[in-house]
Amino acid sequence: MVTVAAKPVVAQVNPMRIALVLVIGMIMATLDQTIVNVAINKLSDEFNAGLATIAWVATGYSLALGAVVPSSAWLMGRFGAKRLYLGAVAGFVVGSVLVGSAWNVESLIAFRFIQGAAGGLLMPVATTILLRAASPETQGRLMSTLGLAILVGPLFGPVLGGYFIDEVSWRWMFFLNLPLGALVLVLVRRVVPDDQPEPTKPLDVVGLALMSPGLALVIYGVSAAGEGAGLAAVIGPVAVGVALIGAFVVRSLRVPAPLLDLRVLSNPTTRKATVLLALFATGYFGSMLLLPLYFQLVRGESAMVAGALGIPFALASGATMQVAGRLIDRVAPGRYLPFSIAVALTGFVAFVVEVNLGAPVWVLMLTMLAMGAGGGGTMMPVITTATRGLSRPQQPAGSTLLNMVSTSSMAIGTALTSVILSAQLPAGASLQALHAMDQVARANLAPALGSAFAHTYLLAPVLIGLALIPALLLPRKR
Repeated sequence: MVTVAAKPVVAQVNPMRIALVLVIGMIMATLDQTIVNVAINKLSDEFNAGLATIAWVATGYSLALGAVVPSSAWLMGRFGAKRLYLGAVAGFVVGSVLVGSAWNVESLIAFRFIQGAAGGLLMPVATTILLRAASPETQGRLMSTLGLAILVGPLFGPVLGGYFIDEVSWRWMFFLNLPLGALVLVLVRRVVPDDQPEPTKPLDVVGLALMSPGLALVIYGVSAAGEGAGLAAVIGPVAVGVALIGAFVVRSLRVPAPLLDLRVLSNPTTRKATVLLALFATGYFGSMLLLPLYFQLVRGESAMVAGALGIPFALASGATMQVAGRLIDRVAPGRYLPFSIAVALTGFVAFVVEVNLGAPVWVLMLTMLAMGAGGGGTMMPVITTATRGLSRPQQPAGSTLLNMVSTSSMAIGTALTSVILSAQLPAGASLQALHAMDQVARANLAPALGSAFAHTYLLAPVLIGLALIPALLLPRKR
């Protein structure tokens, strides 16, 4: 759910045509978000970067994604929804071309921030445009059309990325967005109705200046530990980041129009569901960095095969997501969410066990079905649960907060996972060292590498298991 600006603009355009055009832009963004994980190994080799450093290609994108969500309503009021959407698509395309042209790891990460900042506006602005164009009777069907992007991106992104890595160049993973983005720009200009900027509340610039650098510094400090930095290089950024986040929280509870209205957490159900979301998303999304790396480094698969082996995970997640949205309307969250979390937990625990045993790939794929089904069955229902108990004026603030928690958890989970895996890798077997080894030497290391991945994967079931605690405290009656 996302923040929606007020005052609809009546349009004489078929809303389904608008939805189909917008979903193309959303697919472009979700493809890019999922395509990178399969490229981590190649990018590490290309730029001679350690895992904790190259993971910033994913972490930086997620951070930028979350940083712009709270300002989306203000930007729509300032520039208009259609104009902002066109600007976001253009910015995403420019960022993509810059990423594909990167000459070192620093430029690669910096350009991913630019790309993520533009991509973070696409979903909230598209939702606003669609809700303005739809009648109350068609909103559910049209919003489910937007949800296609969430299924298509994870399903095809890793395979497409693997193909470009193996057969063309990793750079074309990003250059692909140039023709796709141009198509979206033409279609949006023709199909989406024009709207006018509308006055809105002032942007909380101070809050933005506290929150975004605070999160970035905390994650930077954590990542520095994975690169073997000294204690001061780790503690210093983390301490400053925590102080900035603390100042942001205190200020948000005192000013009348904060960037994130934390007062919605006074609702007990919203508070418990938000804690649940933070724990679950950190473990679940953090683990996604590992799967393609595991198949490439331990099983010796190509990038394209590694991406294809994640299809059961994506299919189970997307299919379950469609069913879960209906179930949470019929079953109390205190009964439904513990079950869906338990499904995910069972899948992750089984995956860790099977990785330790060196199980066949088909066995791992069965456990991935449970992992994906549990994740797809949990994420949207917990967001629905968190916002359902809020009053109508509070719901935009609640949805913005939950979007921020979700994207921040994704960034934190990715950083933690990369640091833990870096620490678990056998001595002398960093990513750079593995790239320099021949196939025989790497095959001899496979059992030790498999153990390192299994130990790192434990982070996900531990955090998902902790998410069961707030889930069990949610209301057990509808």
